[in-house]
Amino acid sequence: MHNKLLSGKAPGLALVIAIAVPAMFLGHLFPLLGGAVIAMLLGLGCRSVYQPGAALQPGLQFASKQVLQYSIVGLGFSLPIHEVVRTGLTSLPVSLITLAVAFAVALAVGKLLHIPEKLKILIGAGTAICGGSAIAAITPVLRPDDHDTAYALSTIFLFNIVAVMIFPALGRHFGMSDTGFGLWAGTAINDTSSVVAAAYAWNNFAGEYATIVKLTRAMMIVPVTLVLGLLFSRGRGGAAVPLHKNVPWFIVLFVLASVVNEWLPPALTAAIRQLAPFMIVLALAGIGLSTDVQRLRRAGWKPLLLGLVVWCSVAVSSLLVQHLTGMI
Repeated sequence: MHNKLLSGKAPGLALVIAIAVPAMFLGHLFPLLGGAVIAMLLGLGCRSVYQPGAALQPGLQFASKQVLQYSIVGLGFSLPIHEVVRTGLTSLPVSLITLAVAFAVALAVGKLLHIPEKLKILIGAGTAICGGSAIAAITPVLRPDDHDTAYALSTIFLFNIVAVMIFPALGRHFGMSDTGFGLWAGTAINDTSSVVAAAYAWNNFAGEYATIVKLTRAMMIVPVTLVLGLLFSRGRGGAAVPLHKNVPWFIVLFVLASVVNEWLPPALTAAIRQLAPFMIVLALAGIGLSTDVQRLRRAGWKPLLLGLVVWCSVAVSSLLVQHLTGMI
């Protein structure tokens, strides 16, 4: 059974590896971009000229989702738990402020643009927390129309791509420190994959720091989903969504891996530290190959405008809080 499942993913994984290997090489030649960003761009380029068939989809989906999560867990093995806790607590105030800003702006600007309530919330949650994962988590309790979910996912993904391309350049223009850029990327970029790609394009320290910040922010999925569940289940007899379904399992495993870090042989943690970045490159190649750019064009300009305004508000508020607190 295991071999059968693996063989079903093999064609897509082979294509992902064929893109990831040269992307890693090019990432060393062009460190300002980095292997993860290059892998996503190569994947997007391939998708624009070649539509992957059904036989490739299992491998592409596995690479873009599970492999990314495994890479995050792998990073946990190379990060001591005291460092994870310290970084998470330090970044928590910024994450909470940007969360509040995202929802406030989404509701206010969405009202001005006459965007449906549930679509506003989807875009706000996707921007504030962790992109597609947040949208997927709140969909069962929000019960939006299918096209609202598609619009929100398309909008969030568009600005993920933009962030990966411009954040490192903006960070250097602002003269940010490694810690400051990691905090900015971790609190202001939507999706985990894009946070990782942009931050590791800066350097490894910023990449690790941004990953911890992002995972701390991603845990906001739980309270936000519970609150929305209470608000939208009133008067409709909606069934409660089990709590365990809202907890991203890879974050829990990341913390557990960080706990056991101190008892692992240094050679093993060094090997994992080398493997995890390549897994990230694999995941970004899979994401690029899985992206339907035509879907973005069908989303319409109003959701895109709302997504842009919310995203800019989050990015600016994160910078402002860092500047006021001297963390930049």
